[in-house]
Amino acid sequence: MAGTAQENSGARAVKSFRAFRIHEEDRKIAARFEELTLDDLSPGDVVVRVTYSGINYKDALAATGTARILRRYPLVGGIDFAGVVESSADARFRPGDAVLVTGCALSETHDGGYAEYARVPADWAIPMPQGLDARSAMALGTAGFTAALAVHLMERNDQTPQGGAIAVTGATGGVGSIAIDMLAARGYEVIAVSGKASAVEYLKSLGAARVLLRDDIDYGSKPLEATQFGGAIDNVGGKTLAWLTRTVGYRGNIASIGLAGGAQLETTVMPFILRGVNLLGINSSATPRALRLAVWQRIATDLAPRHLARIVTRTVDFADLPSAFAALIDGHNLGRTLVKIG
Repeated sequence: MAGTAQENSGARAVKSFRAFRIHEEDRKIAARFEELTLDDLSPGDVVVRVTYSGINYKDALAATGTARILRRYPLVGGIDFAGVVESSADARFRPGDAVLVTGCALSETHDGGYAEYARVPADWAIPMPQGLDARSAMALGTAGFTAALAVHLMERNDQTPQGGAIAVTGATGGVGSIAIDMLAARGYEVIAVSGKASAVEYLKSLGAARVLLRDDIDYGSKPLEATQFGGAIDNVGGKTLAWLTRTVGYRGNIASIGLAGGAQLETTVMPFILRGVNLLGINSSATPRALRLAVWQRIATDLAPRHLARIVTRTVDFADLPSAFAALIDGHNLGRTLVKIG
């Protein structure tokens, strides 16, 4: 339905706008601000005037070329955004509607949210849940949605506070910080796992009952170690995820989200066939619309973080976006970085 008269009648008012676009030039990544028109953007039914976005680890990898995230070039960066509908060829949306978009194929195969305007298929656009606005939605962003999706799927698989403490690894990142907040509010005992001794008070202020520093972990080598946790949300992968499979108790769920510590997983079948441990893969980008809507509804209600203002540790103007990626790549980032675009 992209390009119908209804959409174009609203779109004609948009002449040119600023976007942060990622190119591949001579086999190297080059990212820069450019002036674009709607004709330059990927096709879609809904044009959105973007007001806020955020910076995720994936965004930093893509913009700096540290990892090949984009599947085609050039593309506008940014895997999430929030704003107001400018025009729509889909009857579900009207000009002025507040919407958000996270994941889907943004900044992978489709132009993303680091632009003053974005265009997406209507099925990707989520009506702004009551109680959220563009700023708070992007304070959560993909990180918040991913954390909520992990909690939602764990609970759907019978995880309860009575089942024992939940370990959250990569705890100082956006997903980890929001997951701690959400879990603690739900009544779980949360054990934050981090390599940053300087962040102990920050993590406890979000609701962590205890902070386990990475250097103090005895990873062990047995197929099964003594039970330490009732479940886990893992942002690290590698030996950390392998350790969790050996230390999570009977029928506990491990939500596997990230691979900051490595993509390899060396474990045995023992945790799965003797303790019934469940390893849940979390892919927030490809979440079906019905599940996406349900999770966002929970984010606005029973999974609403209590300390979002504390989790957003930095807000940058759109013009300063390129200078903000290094902290995430270097591992110095704490919580969420918000990008003000509109």
